[in-house]
Amino acid sequence: MILIKGGRVIDPASGLDDIRDVVIGDEGKIVAICENGESKISCGGANDDTNESGVCGDKNELYDQIIDATGCVVAPGFVDVHVHFRDPGLTYKEDIVTGANAAAAGGYTTVICMANTKPAIDSVETFSEVYEREQKLPIHVLQTANVTKSMQGNVLTDMDALKAAGAVGFTDDGVPIPNEKILLNALQKCKELDVPISLHEEDPALMYSPGVNYGKVSKELGLGGATEEAEYVLVARDVMLNRNVGAKLDIQHISSKVTVDILRSAKKMGIKVYGEVTPQHLVATEDLVLERGSLARVNPPLRTESDRQALIAGLADGTIDMIATDHAPHSTEEKAREIKAAPSGMIGLETAFALIMKNVIATGQVSINKVIEALTVNPAKLYNLDAGYLSVGGPADIVIIDPDKEWIVPDTFASKASNSPFIGDEVQGEIKYTICGGNIVYKK
Repeated sequence: MILIKGGRVIDPASGLDDIRDVVIGDEGKIVAICENGESKISCGGANDDTNESGVCGDKNELYDQIIDATGCVVAPGFVDVHVHFRDPGLTYKEDIVTGANAAAAGGYTTVICMANTKPAIDSVETFSEVYEREQKLPIHVLQTANVTKSMQGNVLTDMDALKAAGAVGFTDDGVPIPNEKILLNALQKCKELDVPISLHEEDPALMYSPGVNYGKVSKELGLGGATEEAEYVLVARDVMLNRNVGAKLDIQHISSKVTVDILRSAKKMGIKVYGEVTPQHLVATEDLVLERGSLARVNPPLRTESDRQALIAGLADGTIDMIATDHAPHSTEEKAREIKAAPSGMIGLETAFALIMKNVIATGQVSINKVIEALTVNPAKLYNLDAGYLSVGGPADIVIIDPDKEWIVPDTFASKASNSPFIGDEVQGEIKYTICGGNIVYKK
């Protein structure tokens, strides 16, 4: 058994926010969450050495390990609905093993991989090969499949067979689905299967070039840029297509103020829609591209301070449901190209919480409880996962965080990649332990 002693336990699912002790049993489940007292730990009657109230003495021999969490936050393990582990086919960038290690280092116990691999995950054969390997990892790595064959937007995949094989949702992330009829059919099928459909909303017809916001920075760099219309026009279309369907529609990596307004209005209309925001879009603007070049090139692009503030407000008021990293590894050689030739994307699992703690929580704009909600219970609910909460009898998927610890983002990571524009920046909030299924999978 493991005792986590004296931490501030934050569980948004139950509303708990108090100093508590957490006991993890040998079966990888939480066996007690109890008030922190003078050497008294509630064992829920599960131990022979209990008194009439089910409280046992705090004897070290009861536990295999005692973790002193004084001054730390103890929360459910983070859940990320949007990562790229580049496996199969692009494993020189990342693979499921290094990706899982990066996730554990960032406090994540469950991640959901996108399907834009090579080959694309559009068949049961391709899906099953990576799915079987994912079952052997130290954290929960779940897998989506493609909405359309070869991500071409023309023909739906066999969604029934892919779900039966283990797919937790469907996405063509990386490209939009241009054909309204195809998308409507996909929404209807996902509604029938009760799985999310996650959409990358950038209309190429409304873009000059990807990766950098259309505006002052793109002009200074001589790039065409990606307009905000490319995002919000497709979002408006797809939200309204889902109005009478009611599928679990997930709008990925929101970047525009107008998109936030659309989601807020849609939710008031009773339309089922969920929104993701990335740490990078919460903490940075297009100006970072001038400072860090291609490392800050990402799809959709970092936009203006007005957009950033709208994203923060959307997270604070619940319009945006989830924080998702869009962890997108690339090789050093690829990112070293001139900006217009470099691929878009940045890694984010290992810096996510610390960036948000420094730039959003510590500024007083969003509470730590709200951020943890967006990192845990909300994404877990979308995918119907037994995750994202702390409860007696529930999974011992836990992160322990020192919220005050300041540190400098290094130039090497647990990830195989190092394409982060935040290297060298001072951040706040250090992951001390990540525990998955009762096993310590990361320790600082």
